[in-house]
Amino acid sequence: MAVPGPDNRDMVDVPAATRPYSVLDPLIARYASWLALPREATADTSDEDPENVVLMPMVLRIERREPPDRTALLEAAAAAAIALCVDERCKPGGEWHAAVHGWISGRIRKVARRARGAHWEAVQALPGITIRVGNAEARAFVPMRVADMPKELSRLQISGSELAADEPGPVPPGVPTLWLNPDVPMSAGKSAAQVGHATMFLAALLHAEGRDALLDEWAAQDFRCAVRKADAGTWAQLHPQDDAETAWRERRVAVVRDAGFTEVDPGTVTVLAQWP
Repeated sequence: MAVPGPDNRDMVDVPAATRPYSVLDPLIARYASWLALPREATADTSDEDPENVVLMPMVLRIERREPPDRTALLEAAAAAAIALCVDERCKPGGEWHAAVHGWISGRIRKVARRARGAHWEAVQALPGITIRVGNAEARAFVPMRVADMPKELSRLQISGSELAADEPGPVPPGVPTLWLNPDVPMSAGKSAAQVGHATMFLAALLHAEGRDALLDEWAAQDFRCAVRKADAGTWAQLHPQDDAETAWRERRVAVVRDAGFTEVDPGTVTVLAQWP
C-alpha cells in the first residue's frame, strides 16, 4: 500500500479490505440508466444554480520548465479519483463520507485545473489524495459545492492544461486499460476527468459482482492503470454494439459517456475502460 511520502502524499497504510467500496453502489443504477438513454440525451440543468453544483476538483501538476508526460499525468489522475473515493475516510462515520456519498449519489462531475510551483504546494494542504506516476502528479479533492471552493483551488486556471502527445509504449500486463476515443479531441484536463470516471465505473462494476478481492489487489497497486489513445480497430472492437451489460459481462469493458457540459457533444463515448 502507499505510504506518506514524495510519491503518494496523503495515501495511508490501511489494509485494502477496510476500504469502503460500498460508497460506489449508487453508481451502478446511474451507469445503467444513463447508457440506456438516446445518444443525444443530456441532463436538464436549466434550473441549476451554478454556485450549488457539487463536483470533485482535480489538480494536475504542470510545471512550466519541466512539464509531465501527458499519458503519465492522465494515469495519475485516473488513480487519484478512485483512490479518494474508497479511502477509509469515506467509510460511514468517516470525515469524508457525507461529501463523497452525496456526490456519488448525484452527478459525478469533475473539473481539472492546473497548478505549478507554490500553487501546487498550497493545494496539498486541502483534503484530498495525490498520486504520482512517473514524472507526473495529480491530486483529487473531496467533492464540494462550487460556492465553497477555497481560493487555493478557485484561483487555478482550467484552461491551458494541454500537453503534447507522447509515446507511452505497450500496456503493462495485468493493469486496466483506459482507451480514449480516437475521434474526439480532448484537452488534458477534460481527459483527466473522463479517465477518473472510468476507474470509478470499473471499481463499481467489480464491487457489484462481489469481486472485492480484485479491488483489494488493485488498491495494493495504488490503482495503477494504463491510458492509451485507441486506434480505429481497437475502438471498433471494444465499443459495445449490443448493450453495456453484455460488453461488461463478455468483454469486461465499461463505457464512459459524457453529458456534454464541456468540450464534447452530449452522449459522446469518451473512454472505454477494459479490465484485464
